[in-house]
Amino acid sequence: MSTPHWLERILPSRLLSRLLWVMTIGVLTSQLIGNAIWANYLQNKSEQEVSAAADHIARGAASAVQFFQSLPPNYRPLVIQQLREMGGTRFFVNVNDSPIEVKSILSNPLPEKVVKVIRHVFEQELPRLGDVKINFAWPNELAVASDGMTVAQLPDHWVKNTLLMEPRPAPVLVIQTEIEPGHWLYLATLMPDPYFLDNSNPMPPERWLLQFATLITVLLLSWVVVRWITRPLAALSEAAEAFGKGESPHLPAEGSEEFIRTAHAFGAMRERIQRYLEDREKLFTAISHDLRTPITRLKLRTEMLDDEDLRVEFHEDLDELDMMVKGALQSVKDSDIHENRTRIRLDAMLGRMVKDARMAGHEIAYSRCGLWVMAKPLALKRALSNLIDNALFYGKKVEISVLEGVGKVVIIVRDHGPGVPEEALSTLFDPYVRLEHGRHSNSHGHGLGLGIARNIIQAHGGVLDLSNHPDGGLQAMITLPQD
Repeated sequence: MSTPHWLERILPSRLLSRLLWVMTIGVLTSQLIGNAIWANYLQNKSEQEVSAAADHIARGAASAVQFFQSLPPNYRPLVIQQLREMGGTRFFVNVNDSPIEVKSILSNPLPEKVVKVIRHVFEQELPRLGDVKINFAWPNELAVASDGMTVAQLPDHWVKNTLLMEPRPAPVLVIQTEIEPGHWLYLATLMPDPYFLDNSNPMPPERWLLQFATLITVLLLSWVVVRWITRPLAALSEAAEAFGKGESPHLPAEGSEEFIRTAHAFGAMRERIQRYLEDREKLFTAISHDLRTPITRLKLRTEMLDDEDLRVEFHEDLDELDMMVKGALQSVKDSDIHENRTRIRLDAMLGRMVKDARMAGHEIAYSRCGLWVMAKPLALKRALSNLIDNALFYGKKVEISVLEGVGKVVIIVRDHGPGVPEEALSTLFDPYVRLEHGRHSNSHGHGLGLGIARNIIQAHGGVLDLSNHPDGGLQAMITLPQD
């Protein structure tokens, strides 16, 4: 199944980057889904636990309200004082003449859930009760009396069993209700889990840090494994590219069993191709040389013909056949130039070729570029010579320019001739193909120069493109890797 085009556009080009990209997306997706499921579970569990705890506290608070409602007003302070001297109960109790202003904790789902449950229980247990104020507050500045007294000012034995101040303060639930006009009952207590607010965030920063550490660890291990897997593929790619440029690379047979088999297969293929190329060159050379002998004999016999017109026709056919044999042999020699790659200064190579052309009386323009390429000197010179000779034959004026791209060098050879019909551009590289105006301009050509030039450029890992220039003439564009 082919990869969608939109995915191909966003995926990196290298296999290592693609695998790491897929691993990153996969791990992140699985972590996000797992965290979402886990957070939802923890949230539901916290809400259920808080609801059960709030219901328990609400019923205890309702019983306390009913108890103090049943007491005469003058007995209530005595009972409260006894409760304080006993060390406190679940609730810290006080009676005030008005509700105390409490600085509530900022909005949070769990405290809101507690308040909702307590109100619901009070409505069921004490339907005739007046206004009820329910808040959560921190104990540090929590007021407990109308005169402004705070929890911190109370004796320790009054609140040590009811509220939690040290070592870490816990949020205090404050319930205030008017049990009769001018008498507000003040109840303060802790939740069964004093630090229940910690559960309001199921994904604390510590968990995110753990997830990030897990992701980094997985990616590092993936990078090591993927690099270990793709390194042989990179070696195979480099060896294939070097072999395509005429070199004879050696691919080490080491690593996994699959890569060792691939290395052996690549070595065997390389040897077969090299033997084929050598055999082809020998065969082509032998055939070309062997054909010259019968062609020569036929020419001698042609001279003995009495009919002048027939003798001329035979000579023309034999000359054409001899030219084709010489061109085929030259094509093999020019395409199979065996030499090592070296760093070539284009200004020196092109400068000499331009100088020779000007000495021959041709008009040719070239500007120095200061660029270098890694190439086979004789082969590259042969390819450039073919293109420049074609331009000089078919155009009155030739312009050569060299441009630098990202990791590549572009050489443009443009003539000011008649150009080529668009439908004929694709056939120019075919052997022995020559257009009508080319045969008139250069009657001694074989139609092999462009094909030879393209083979040499491709052997260097480059590309040769032919196109008509917008202002007239044919333009040959050579793109070569810079290193």
